[in-house]
Amino acid sequence: MSSCLFSCGKLLSSSSPASGWLRCHWALRSVRCVSTTEEKNARVVTLKNGSDSLVICRIINGMWQTSGGWGTIDSGAAVEAMLSHADAGLTSFDMSNHYGPAEDLYGFFINRVRRERPPEFLEEIKGLTKWVPSPVKMTSNYVRDSINTSLKRMDVASLDMLQFHWWDYSNPGYLDALKHLADLKAEGKIKTLGLTNFDTERLQIILDNGIPIVSNQVQHSVIDMRPQQKMAELCRLTGVKLITYGTVMGGLLSEKFLDVDSSSSPFSGPTLNTPSLQKYKRMVDAWGSWSLFQVLLQTLKKIASKHGVSIPSVAVRYVLNQASVAGSMVGVRLGLSEHIKDTCAILSLDLDEEDMSSITEVSMKGRDLLKAIGDCGDEYR
Repeated sequence: MSSCLFSCGKLLSSSSPASGWLRCHWALRSVRCVSTTEEKNARVVTLKNGSDSLVICRIINGMWQTSGGWGTIDSGAAVEAMLSHADAGLTSFDMSNHYGPAEDLYGFFINRVRRERPPEFLEEIKGLTKWVPSPVKMTSNYVRDSINTSLKRMDVASLDMLQFHWWDYSNPGYLDALKHLADLKAEGKIKTLGLTNFDTERLQIILDNGIPIVSNQVQHSVIDMRPQQKMAELCRLTGVKLITYGTVMGGLLSEKFLDVDSSSSPFSGPTLNTPSLQKYKRMVDAWGSWSLFQVLLQTLKKIASKHGVSIPSVAVRYVLNQASVAGSMVGVRLGLSEHIKDTCAILSLDLDEEDMSSITEVSMKGRDLLKAIGDCGDEYR
């Protein structure tokens, strides 16, 4: 692409006498391709395909953690936490129709925003949801009813983004579903269409069928660099952007697991007591040994100490710096714990060439996951 669709600005402090609330906000201005530190560290990015566009925060609050397995969610505390994240400038939220109460929580949250924040703040809030249908016939009525359910739960007239997932490529019904979704977008029920966990081959087929996809959400971390091997090139040619998840590997890429000995069986470190920790420990095992993972953590810690940030901040910034990556997910355990300060630090973190090269060198010592697992999303099929 000849230009990058970033918007950024300088962090300002302001208050609204009318509402009595205080927050940090950004004076937005359009820029050309990323070249300066300020532009690299933009808070927001525009996802675009033709006349469709959506401005999102480059750090997205991931709400998988509301689906169970991370602790009991109190809806009131969760909505308060969502407001705290938004007030800090973390204004984009990712959810799914099958993430437990996630869409309902967003509905409660957006109504609080409508009542308690000024209109310009409401405009910054973005809700990105997913639709993960059962493998049934994708009729127009079935697709419409499913989207209407999300609209009702999220209490919005139009979905900012609908990200579509499909389990079985041997069933070509995914193209029928996407064409019906495009029709709903034309009606105004959906503003932008994205994918989640589609591989490069199917993304090309979908684009060839005229579906206006703006992004594909894929697993991407310092360990899982598969998106850069095939997907990123197609994205470069078409303008589709990547939204990444698993970027801090459920918390494995953190100080908590630094210098942890795993010589005893099955695992002597901190309890892997969440679905995400268990999932990404398997990814570590697919990539390399625990001792090599410790080398990676030590490398990240050295860079983190140099910049006065945490290991997760460095891990996310490294992925944000990769080709075609528009945004990265950071999971939020709403009302249970928060890392707003560390998350915000990602946006101002500037990794130099030496930092990036040091991380890449260790990452490449592991197995090639494209060969071991397959392309993006193949781990689910």
